Amino acid sequence: MESTGVFWKPVWNILEGHFTLILANAQRIKNVSGRKTDVSDANWIAKLLHAGLIEPSFVPPVAFRDLRDLTRYRRKLLGHATSEKNRIHKIMQDANIKLSTYVSDVISVSGRALLEIYHQW
Repeated sequence: MESTGVFWKPVWNILEGHFTLILANAQRIKNVSGRKTDVSDANWIAKLLHAGLIEPSFVPPVAFRDLRDLTRYRRKLLGHATSEKNRIHKIMQDANIKLSTYVSDVISVSGRALLEIYHQW
């Protein structure tokens, strides 16, 4: 297979375990420029494979791929949480409520308690 993005993943997941799969970097097996079709690309890749000129890209085992996906998702969720905290902090400062003088984290237990006291006042 030739791929530069993530389009190879669904096909790889289906065929893995049934065939010997090789994922090739598209830049390393680039054909000469000119008229290109999927058929001519497939013929070119088949010729390179037959000659042993394709260096397979590293594809980690399923467990590592799943772990990578989970850690990337966790990082994204943490980024969203941080973004929301910053948004809350900015809204409060725009409303002339500056709790950052008293607490380091406005969303912490003590910061929320101060907000509750302010709200009741």
